[in-house]
Amino acid sequence: MTEPKPFSLTEAPLIFGERSLTIECVVKIAKGAKAALNPSETFHTKIEKGAQFLARLLKEDGVIYGVTTGYGDSCTVPIPSHLLHELPLQLTRFHGCGLGENLSHEQSRAVLATRLNSLTQGYSGVSLTLLKQLLVFINLGISPRIPQEGSVGASGDLTPLSYLAAALIGEREVIYKGEIRPTKAVFEELNLQAIRLKPKEGLALMNGTSVMTALACLAFKRADYLGKIATRITGMVSLAVHGNDFHYDEALFLVKPHPGQQEIARRLREDLQSKHPPKNSARLQDRYSLRCAPHIIGVLQDTLPWARQMIENELNSANDNPIIDGENERVLHGGHFYGGHIAMSMDSLKTAIANIADLLDRQMAQLMDYKFNNGLPLNLTGATGARQSINHGFKAVQIAISAWTAEALKHTMPASVFSRSTECHNQDKVSMGTIAARDCLRILQLTEQVAAASLIAATQALELRVLQGELKMDHLSPSLYEMTQQIRTQFDFLVEDRPLEKDLRQCIALIQNEAWSLYT
Repeated sequence: MTEPKPFSLTEAPLIFGERSLTIECVVKIAKGAKAALNPSETFHTKIEKGAQFLARLLKEDGVIYGVTTGYGDSCTVPIPSHLLHELPLQLTRFHGCGLGENLSHEQSRAVLATRLNSLTQGYSGVSLTLLKQLLVFINLGISPRIPQEGSVGASGDLTPLSYLAAALIGEREVIYKGEIRPTKAVFEELNLQAIRLKPKEGLALMNGTSVMTALACLAFKRADYLGKIATRITGMVSLAVHGNDFHYDEALFLVKPHPGQQEIARRLREDLQSKHPPKNSARLQDRYSLRCAPHIIGVLQDTLPWARQMIENELNSANDNPIIDGENERVLHGGHFYGGHIAMSMDSLKTAIANIADLLDRQMAQLMDYKFNNGLPLNLTGATGARQSINHGFKAVQIAISAWTAEALKHTMPASVFSRSTECHNQDKVSMGTIAARDCLRILQLTEQVAAASLIAATQALELRVLQGELKMDHLSPSLYEMTQQIRTQFDFLVEDRPLEKDLRQCIALIQNEAWSLYT
């Protein structure tokens, strides 16, 4: 089978501060790529100008939010000059109240990448020393232990990002070589030095959208592949139940020209070019889960381009507060930590993904029910003769598919409309972007579970057609033939009932690792 191409550690590192990064750049870092800073003098000068301007303002007793004042509603509280260097440390510490499951090592690496990219825009007033510390974490495979829960998405991801800031200064815990360990112990082992945050640097690290944006990048990549898997499964199911391939005719989709919808129909035409397809059913029109598959998967396909635009704009932005314009020597107080664009893109993407789960759920219900599958055995059992009566095939799997789908649909409630007034009503309208991104990842996991079960079941159905003499594998289109051959090398045909959990978990992992090359 085709294995996913791992990132080679001999490849050139990704350069931060040189040009805009893509979603794929963040995913590469998450999966182990190394990073470097733009070596140009222009870049270094831009970073240094912001830090130098800030230092000069402090000497001149300038008033800067979060630097010479308290945070949030405490912005009216002046900070004595002799305590300015302690303020960022206090910020990291009082936000150390995250709960819930931890982000994975990959997710935490994605957070490091998104925060570094924001700071290298040159409008945060941070030092090169801070940027280099972030590089050390990325390149040595150290990731902060970040609890998932505690952010309302404005002022950015304060609580989860406090764990990143704390790790840079040698506090709390990190994930290193698969273990959660005290940061101090890992620093001692690797002979690393903790940094001391300068007056603006705690705020620069924490007051931004980097957790939600990192999760959005990972979600986007998984959603893109999921749409391809769902299309491939649809082709397999259509063939297995003797569906009508004319539902995907090119001329039909010219009169309703959504680009993503047209692309899904094209992929289905490619998959269903069998040499001698089984005779179509007596139904002139297939049920909606087959006939309307391009319209359903096409919504996800058409959501991806504008979701990419929103995510990558956020990724390549300076999204903390205040903005430090060292070039023009201005401090700009605003609200760029607000994660509304990520919230909206994730709320929309998660709904499109959940509809994929619902689509596959309906296809599986049709595929396993002898009343609707045009002669396939009940529940796709491979048992025959007297043994057929005591074997139940994919019956429980189909129930599980419905359970996973129901849970996915339940999570589609938009997070972005559940703003809560917090922090003495200073943060009186917040984005909930991080919750939306976490919801999206949960729905992705559930839908990938549905897809894994559906892929194994659809392969079983095609093999049953071969056994019935109604189909020859080498008569399939090249794409479906290759897919079924790859699945058959991984999963045994189900004759006698057996626990399928191991098969399902293995197939989920293959989907999440993008093990199969799908469509061009």
